[in-house]
Amino acid sequence: MKICFLDNTRFKYSYLDKHSPLLRGAETILINLTENLKMLGHEVTVFNNCSDDIDNNSSNWFNIKNVNKQMNFDIAVANADMRLLDTITAAKKFIISYSLQSIEKFLRKGQLISYFKNKPTILLIGKYHMKNRSKLLSLFGSKIIDIAIDDLFLNTKLTNNIDSNLAIFTSRPDRNLDILIKIWSENILPNFKNAKLLTTPTETVSQSSNIIFRKMDSQENLIKDLLRSKVFLAPGHKAELFCLAAEEARELCLPTVTLGIGSLSERVTHEKTGFIAKNNKDFADYTIELFKNKDLWNSIRANLINLRGSSNWKSSTKVFLDSVS
Repeated sequence: MKICFLDNTRFKYSYLDKHSPLLRGAETILINLTENLKMLGHEVTVFNNCSDDIDNNSSNWFNIKNVNKQMNFDIAVANADMRLLDTITAAKKFIISYSLQSIEKFLRKGQLISYFKNKPTILLIGKYHMKNRSKLLSLFGSKIIDIAIDDLFLNTKLTNNIDSNLAIFTSRPDRNLDILIKIWSENILPNFKNAKLLTTPTETVSQSSNIIFRKMDSQENLIKDLLRSKVFLAPGHKAELFCLAAEEARELCLPTVTLGIGSLSERVTHEKTGFIAKNNKDFADYTIELFKNKDLWNSIRANLINLRGSSNWKSSTKVFLDSVS
């Protein structure tokens, strides 16, 4: 099939930036999905704000200014913005949504006319996303697609060189890092003074002997940081519709503690791959127990090892094709 993807976000990227630490979730998903579609023999073209056009046998990435209605595709998939579908001709049209967009915001952005004109099916990225998105924005159908993580994580060999006192947070600071710092300072450190938190840098927190900022320079260093950590901490956030960071930690077999806010309850199976806490005190208690109780940590770790590789782009791409075919 001839498939095109349209993305008008200001972020400049192409498949050449696949392992850039600057990539966000939506861009990472697009790169991996297009790569795997090509491997299955489909003709894939991407229109986005890439700096340079790339036109060769393996990849076709063009600046979105070059798109026009004369181009004809079997399937067109727009990233978030309905209006992008006005610029292309395709037998079937879809939108990948990465937000819980309200009707008011939808109208304010002027997307209503494009929505009824193109009648796209909405592709959502999880059960939480499906449950909480306005049903009025799924008049022409909605489907859940699978999301996977980069092969770098799948192909990484696990290590036993783990810091028994180190927890890690790798999500964006606006994903309730402030809640985590509050729990860390008020509930975890007073009861486990050797604990250290390796976290995404933020201006709202000062580094100390117990709070250390990660270097955000490469995917390889992210993997190294995850491998040497004992537990992954993520409260969750109502705008977190998938949380690639939690999925990356799961693939590298880190037990996760979360408050289960947003989609985090989908990333963790309680008492099997980690713990979903009901409140801040429980969050702290679960974290400390994983630090101190070797048998518990080993049991969760063993469960995670058995699940390695269950989330991959090869199978996720087939689910995507089933959704758009």
